[in-house]
Amino acid sequence: MAVRSRTRRPVAEPPPGLFTDKDLQADPVEVGKQIILRQLSHSPKTRHQLAEALRARDVPESAATAALDRIAELGYIDDAAFARAWVESRHRSKGLSESALRRELVQRGVEPATVDEALLAIDADSEREAAAGLVAKKLRSMRGLDRDAKTRRLVGLLGRKGYPSGMAFSVVREALASADSAATDADVTSD
Repeated sequence: MAVRSRTRRPVAEPPPGLFTDKDLQADPVEVGKQIILRQLSHSPKTRHQLAEALRARDVPESAATAALDRIAELGYIDDAAFARAWVESRHRSKGLSESALRRELVQRGVEPATVDEALLAIDADSEREAAAGLVAKKLRSMRGLDRDAKTRRLVGLLGRKGYPSGMAFSVVREALASADSAATDADVTSD
């Protein structure tokens, strides 16, 4: 069996997007701007998320602040717009409750006053309507289960989406009563 000798490969240049110490010494504010713009090209982000990305890339604090301020001046960083879009999208597509949305926005570093303002778009009726929609959708796949199992699973689903237990039980009770009524009507008309 032949033994291969290991030769060292030459050290390659860092891939595009990775900055070296030499780059940071050259102009850390410009490097910070490039990192921010690259982050924003993937998806919208809050100022806090961008600051974390700069911190992770070891951009000096003063350069990070200057880069964030400049990009914000240009209108590319707007936490209020981010929060409004996040609330509208996640409430509509995922059916998340107000409390779950609040938690997500706070985790992303949005200021509490901005979160409160964005959540004004969700009123009690739209929240209840979203919960009822989630229950109706899930209920269609639960035909073979008994009422208690359906109740547990549906209330659990709403709980995971952040809905308060009182609302969850109320919405589930209404949906199950409506489903029972529809099944009874279907039995009567088929006779």
